[in-house]
This record gives sequence, structure tokens and C-alpha cells, in this order.
Amino acid sequence: MPVVVGEIVEGVVTGITNFGAFIQLSEGKSGLVHISEISHDYVEKVTDYLKKDQKVKVKILSISKEGKISLSIRQAKPKTNKPVEIEWNKPDDKQKNMSFEDKLSRFLKESNERMDQIKVRDNKKNSGFRTKKTNIDL
Repeated sequence: MPVVVGEIVEGVVTGITNFGAFIQLSEGKSGLVHISEISHDYVEKVTDYLKKDQKVKVKILSISKEGKISLSIRQAKPKTNKPVEIEWNKPDDKQKNMSFEDKLSRFLKESNERMDQIKVRDNKKNSGFRTKKTNIDL
């Protein structure tokens, strides 16, 4: 079965480098998954996400004139960290008997917890980067 741009196929990791991983496809073809195409998250080390001889699903991004195949693991699977959907018009049994103040208090507590989770996640992402604060006198 020939490889076609846009298809999602299964392959096996044959080699890992600091810039990505080589994937063996069908019919003896192989391609490269660049480090930026491994995960929806930031990837610092390829070995944190992939191991040699691991089976993976990849999307074929492009095939160059020279026959080089560009692949993506992250585009082969949907992004999973979607926001939680809340049905505001269907309160649960606990909310039916709550006063407005109790509902508001519960909302603020849940909102603060979510904001704390976001701050922790952002701090982990930005832990290696520091920005300089400068005072500019006008």
C-alpha cells in the first residue's frame, strides 16, 4: 500500500535523535517525525515520549521530491486537554436545594482551584525562562 499525504498509518520507531524519531512504514518506507510533531505538549527530550521498536500512529505530512517523508504523531491523534463543558441549564441534585450564596461560593471555589491549576501548569512551562523586569522612567 503506497503512502499518501494526509493518511494516518501505523509505523515502528527505528531510531531516535535529539531532533526527532525515524519511523518505519509499510513497504520498507521510512520517515521522520520532527520533535515539534511528537506531542501537543512541549517536548524537551524525544526519549521521554518514544522508545525504539514502539508502534505509533502517524500522519503523513509531506513527501519531498527526493522521497523524504515528513510525519506527525501529534496530528494523528486529537488534542485531549479540552476544557470541561458545563451544562448551566441542568443543575445537579445538590444545586437544586442550594441558595444563591451557596452556589456563588461553590463557583468561586471551583474557579479558584482551576486558576491555581493553570498557574502551576504555566509555571512548569516557563520554569526555564526568566524575563527581566526593567524600570523605564518617562
